[in-house]
Amino acid sequence: MPVDHYENFPVASVLLPARLRPPVEAIYAFARGADDVADEGDALPAARLARLADYRQGLAAMGRGEAVADPELGPLFARLAPHVAAHGLPLQLFDDLLDAFSQDVVKKRYADFPELCDYCRRSANPVGRLLLYLYQEASPDNLRRADLICTSLQLINFWQDVGIDWQKDRIYLPQDSMARFGVDEACIAAGEATPAFIALLDFEVQRARAMMREGAPLARALPGRLGWELRLVVQGGLAILDKIEAVGHDVFRHRPVLRKTDWVRLLWRALTY
Repeated sequence: MPVDHYENFPVASVLLPARLRPPVEAIYAFARGADDVADEGDALPAARLARLADYRQGLAAMGRGEAVADPELGPLFARLAPHVAAHGLPLQLFDDLLDAFSQDVVKKRYADFPELCDYCRRSANPVGRLLLYLYQEASPDNLRRADLICTSLQLINFWQDVGIDWQKDRIYLPQDSMARFGVDEACIAAGEATPAFIALLDFEVQRARAMMREGAPLARALPGRLGWELRLVVQGGLAILDKIEAVGHDVFRHRPVLRKTDWVRLLWRALTY
């Protein structure tokens, strides 16, 4: 964690039961492909939105039990369809992902934390929910805690990538928080970890950590390999927050990442959690 383009997604981890690796890979292929449409390459916004609309049409066709004619998307949906049917995966969760990816094309600023969390509800939370459905563990309390973990993971990714996101003209730091701490866009553009920026990012780090800790009991509640997978994901997210603090919140010059040497420590934390 994170992996490739689509962050925080456990892609067919060795901790997942073999029977669930094909559906997880199919879900990941859907999410990664659509996310790349929104983020990668040099296509204009109108072309990105049009292609994401093709994904929506494919999703609707799959829901009706129809083949998708698009030569690129047809195989993707043909791969996904049997897993959706076999596990009763809600199509709304896939539609939520597409909605978030479309939003990324056109929306570059967030007024406040609730607005940002609403984006995370569609961009990150469906991943955790889909895994719970695959494991037949989608109780209301489990879903609530999974949402907390997934939203926290998305926020953590934002806070480690403030400078990278600026290069895409995106600021995920809530505008009201920026105003409260006296941070303007010029500070982010300059890549300066000023005292005001440090205070702002520390505030957001603590919110993400509190959210992660509130959701973390889910990792102990889930059985078998999924529980172990989630323990590692939770510890990985918390470790990134620790690294942000360790570099003095200067994520412009020191982007926190997990290295091979971190995984032994994270595994120990997961075992003793």
